[in-house]
Amino acid sequence: MGVTVPYQLSSGRAPRAADVDLADPAFWRLPRPERLRAFALLREADAPVLFTPRPGAARTAGKPFYALVRHADVRAASRASRVFASAPGVTTPEPADWAKALFGNSMVNMDGPEHAALRRIVSRRFTPRLLADVEENVGRLAGRLVDELIAERPRDFMPSAAARLPLEVICDLMGVPRAVRARIAKQIDQASERVGVERRGRARLRIPGRGLASLARMQYVMGRLARERRRRPGGDLVSALVCADVDGEALSGRQLGAFFSLLLVAGVETTRNAIAHGVFLLDRHPAQRELLRSDFDRHVGGAVDEIVRHSTPIIQFRRTVTTEYSLGGRTFLPGEKVALVYASANRDETVFTHPDRFDITRSPNPHLGYGGGGPHHCLGAHLARLEMTALLRELIERRPVVRSTGELELVDSNFDNRVGSLPFTFGRTFT
Repeated sequence: MGVTVPYQLSSGRAPRAADVDLADPAFWRLPRPERLRAFALLREADAPVLFTPRPGAARTAGKPFYALVRHADVRAASRASRVFASAPGVTTPEPADWAKALFGNSMVNMDGPEHAALRRIVSRRFTPRLLADVEENVGRLAGRLVDELIAERPRDFMPSAAARLPLEVICDLMGVPRAVRARIAKQIDQASERVGVERRGRARLRIPGRGLASLARMQYVMGRLARERRRRPGGDLVSALVCADVDGEALSGRQLGAFFSLLLVAGVETTRNAIAHGVFLLDRHPAQRELLRSDFDRHVGGAVDEIVRHSTPIIQFRRTVTTEYSLGGRTFLPGEKVALVYASANRDETVFTHPDRFDITRSPNPHLGYGGGGPHHCLGAHLARLEMTALLRELIERRPVVRSTGELELVDSNFDNRVGSLPFTFGRTFT
């Protein structure tokens, strides 16, 4: 993690887009500022650039793909879901057919009526009453976790409040018994371990196998919970999802398992990374932190959006072209692969003034941190905002100030802007 390798955008001359190779695993081990500079070079190109993994490259490199790096192009492709399909998979490598048959297909890898039907079943269960209960619970959890943080004084922010809040929120929402939550947390880490990271040697076999085993264990827990809730429904989300509504719609056990895995791995991982990036950014920009503290309710919405834009927890998703289509100066053909590079789109100079500046008053802020719109816009965006708002309120408005004692330790990944650790301590208490 955090290893810099010999990789140069140029040698003795001004770098060009041709010097950038997003298919080279070494690119993703560059320091983040250098990667952002490379994205800026690609945005200057006349058309999306094709990247081809070198022969013998790790399987995580995937197939040749075009990179959409401009805000307008990523947004347009996101909304043209019939052209830029999520199936057969949005990550590299794409999920195998046998894995989909065994664990169920994730909603992020679906298109058209299949995706719409599943999303409708899920979204209908997020009733106003449920959301109100969730918001109250999030605030209560954030207060308790920060109290524990103050009492226990851990040295790393990541495994404490940053990781525990989204996990506890989702487990409470789904009705997961407390007795199994520690195991679930471990399985989340193993299921997402080194996703989008080049694997070497035995890890190419060992890590994917351990990830699949972790998914299987989570599916088993959810299968047992689903059977219990069908017999004795409660007030949790699992009960609502497995019991048919007035239209007779409900999730099957396999669908529920796939949704649960998505909610845990994607929801927990992305939110805890956004929280850690936010704490670090506010520490490194004390004027912005003081502005937020001066009128929290006025500025917290802008702060959350700017944290998500600046950090962009998900770097990219892949799409597969289904029909001939022209976008961004290039005509794409059926079967071609495209990467929607959100990390680049959120720094597009044509949309964001001074895009590298962290500014919680930025308005408008049309970031693509939750996707570029369309049918795959992040279903958990509202929940992520609630969690970030609640924890920031505890850390900034009423509690001792978190001070980072070192740099963020980032995990080298071409998929997410993952934080490995955030060393921290407490500063003075606001009165």
